[in-house]
Parts: sequence; C-alpha cells; structure tokens
Amino acid sequence: MEPDLSRYDDWLAFLREQGETDPDLHVIWVGGSAATGGWDQWSDLDVDLLCTPGTTSAVHDRLVARSRERFDVDHVWELPLTTWPDGRQCFVNLQRRPGALEKPTMILDLHFSDLTDGHRHLDVRRHGTPIVLHDPDGRLVLRHDDREAIEQAIAEAVEQARQRRATAEWLVNRAVARGQLPEATALYLRFGLGVVVQLLRIEHCPWRHDYGLRYLRTDLPADAADRVYALLPGAAPLTELTAACFAWLDELLSRAAATGAPGQA
Repeated sequence: MEPDLSRYDDWLAFLREQGETDPDLHVIWVGGSAATGGWDQWSDLDVDLLCTPGTTSAVHDRLVARSRERFDVDHVWELPLTTWPDGRQCFVNLQRRPGALEKPTMILDLHFSDLTDGHRHLDVRRHGTPIVLHDPDGRLVLRHDDREAIEQAIAEAVEQARQRRATAEWLVNRAVARGQLPEATALYLRFGLGVVVQLLRIEHCPWRHDYGLRYLRTDLPADAADRVYALLPGAAPLTELTAACFAWLDELLSRAAATGAPGQA
C-alpha cells in the first residue's frame, strides 16, 4: 500500500522545483518510513538530496532560505557542520511544538550529500524502495551493499560483544549496587539490551544490523520482539532484567559461535 504523503504535497512540489532549477542539485528522493513501511500521521518526511561535490553546503543554505520564503517555517534545527564529512542535515519544523502530537506531524528531515558512488547506490533491504522526486540522469542505483563490508562489520560487532560481555554485566550491576539507577539504566540499554538486539538483527536482518532499537516489529520475528519488550526498563526490577538479558546474550553468542558465520547478506 502506497503511503499517503498528501499533507506534504506542497513540499514535494517545492522539492521537485528545486531539482529542476538548481544546477547543483542532481537527485532527490523520499526515504524513511515512507519507503520502508510504518508511515503514519506522526511521520516526518525523510528526504535525501545529492549535490555536485563541493557545493553541498551551499545547496543546503539555498534550499533552506527558499523554504523560509515559500512556507510558514517555525524553526530549523541545523546539525553541526562536523556531523557529515561531505554533507549537511537539517530538520525543518512547520510546527512550534510537534511533540505535543496535537496535529499530524509536519517536519522535513533533509539530508544533503555529495553526489558520489557511496551515496547514489542504495540497498532497498536497508532503506526501502525510494520515492524518487528528481533524477533526470538516472544516477540513483538500487543495489545491495557490499557483502564483504557487511560481514566485516558484523564480525567485529560479534567479537566486541563477546570480549565485552563480562565487563558489561559488571558495569550494570555495579551501578545498581551503588544505587546509581540512571547510570545503570543507560549502561543496561547500551551494553545489555542494545547488544542483544544487535545480535538478533545479525541473525534476522544483517543488512540492518546497526539499526539499534528501531523497527523491532518490522525487522524481528514477533516472539523475539515480544521478548525484547519484556526486557525494557520498568518491566521488572533492573537486577532481574539484567540477569535475563545477559543470559539471552550468552545464548545468542553461543549460536553465533556455533554457526561461525556473521549472517547471510
């Protein structure tokens, strides 16, 4: 079923217009939940824009300035220039307080990048099928990411989980014993449940092995997702959650060692 992007129609037309009139803007597509699934009234519009190398920051500034002229923009969050080595990213908010969820969300997540092979090649397993707004020269290529690179990243993640396992449990339980529950919760999510989810991703969707706690219901089997939900902070005392979480982590590490493979990419 196609996502209903109608509340962003004016913006979609504006973006197409920018592609046609800005000579340094070569490719524009919509990704995010509109492409991967899960689009709803609270979704922002995720847009990727590929620019002539070396002009990306200037294109960003031009487009944001033009959007302020065209639309009733409340505010813009511009990520620091150091966030992307060859790109820019900003969130254009058309609402003063979108987090109140009083109306359907109207936020544009605009990610500008240099037009390079690394950015124009898109793995639909990872990013979904893009909704292309502007690509007159057919520069966007849909293909799977490099299998060897995926397997190397996965192998490193599994090895780090194995090496860190004992230290991770100690860090969490020490913080609990000291009564430092905010720290313990953060450590539990980072080194316990987050690692469990990464190992589950390696088993079930290795091309999205680094997606963290997002899209659990989309990417994992229902029983595995249910089990993760049952281990979220607050579901039980943290000591009980930690014991169950690290026991599951041991189970996943044992399976990874038995198979000897980082996952099928």
